[in-house]
Amino acid sequence: MLRIHLLQHWFNLADEAKEEALYDSAALRAFVGIDLGREPVPDATSLLRFRHLLERHRLGEAIFTEVGHLLEDKGLKLSGGTIVDATLIAAHSSTKNAEQARDPEMKRSRKGKQWYFGMKEHVGADAKAGVVHAAVVTAANVHDKHAVADLLHRDETRVYGDRGYQGCTDLITKNRTRARVEHVFHVLKRQFGFAKVRYRGLAKNANRVFTALALVNLVMAQRRMPGLVRP
Repeated sequence: MLRIHLLQHWFNLADEAKEEALYDSAALRAFVGIDLGREPVPDATSLLRFRHLLERHRLGEAIFTEVGHLLEDKGLKLSGGTIVDATLIAAHSSTKNAEQARDPEMKRSRKGKQWYFGMKEHVGADAKAGVVHAAVVTAANVHDKHAVADLLHRDETRVYGDRGYQGCTDLITKNRTRARVEHVFHVLKRQFGFAKVRYRGLAKNANRVFTALALVNLVMAQRRMPGLVRP
């Protein structure tokens, strides 16, 4: 079930779509260990219940933490620098639903001259390896600087951030260094398709964020040290 859950993140699939994909793809069934001659693919309801179990016990965050420990055990150490940044994740703004209302936990935020509705993902990424070591999920209207204290591992000698973080700590802004965190958002949004929330409420989407970031860290670690993570 955990492997199926990870596949949902990699391919950005809903429960019903994941069930269908497992029936259609022998490669996916081999990855999760399903032999149709012996057992059926778990149905969409089972996948939903498993996800709710993870959400209820905040296991997405536990998966993120465990992957970090595994990477450290493999020799990937954090440097003295942290890049802090945030990205907006859009939510559906339509009121054409059962509640006839927008998600009350999602908020509006302005970036440049454009308004967005959704949540914000704040990350603290290692300035050298690019892996994320801390993350915070808030409504979109929360200013970036308010999450900084939760994005540092406290052993930093350097912190990098854009102008939005000025005044909250002694920051050194270097565009080339800060660009590494953009690779994290690229994998998350473009490769994994996490550009919009899938569920209602911050807690459910935060669980998805932490699991997705754990998988992003595997990608980042593989790029930096090809022998570190098995394909």
